[in-house]
Amino acid sequence: MSWIYLVIAGLFEVAFTSCIGKVKETTGSEMYWWLTGFLISMSISMYLLIKATQILPIGTAYAVWTGIGAVGTVLAGILIFKEPATVWRVFFIVTLIGSIIGLKVVSH
Repeated sequence: MSWIYLVIAGLFEVAFTSCIGKVKETTGSEMYWWLTGFLISMSISMYLLIKATQILPIGTAYAVWTGIGAVGTVLAGILIFKEPATVWRVFFIVTLIGSIIGLKVVSH
């Protein structure tokens, strides 16, 4: 169950970083809705990370959480915010995914 909490926490990390991107693109009341989404997503992400670290080693959990967040945020940047998808960006995303999988395999 801890790994499920961790994956969901990572997805909420992607949500809160995506909200940051939307906050900087909007104004007025729409900006406050994205800011509210950021605060809610961040709170859920942190809560689930804490739940996951009650069982998983903190080093592994944090590395996987940030890895999921990093990969997801780069993909959101490419798909939502129209950032470039260069060969090197894709290469390093793939190596990061490999590292996350490796941490899962070697963790208890």
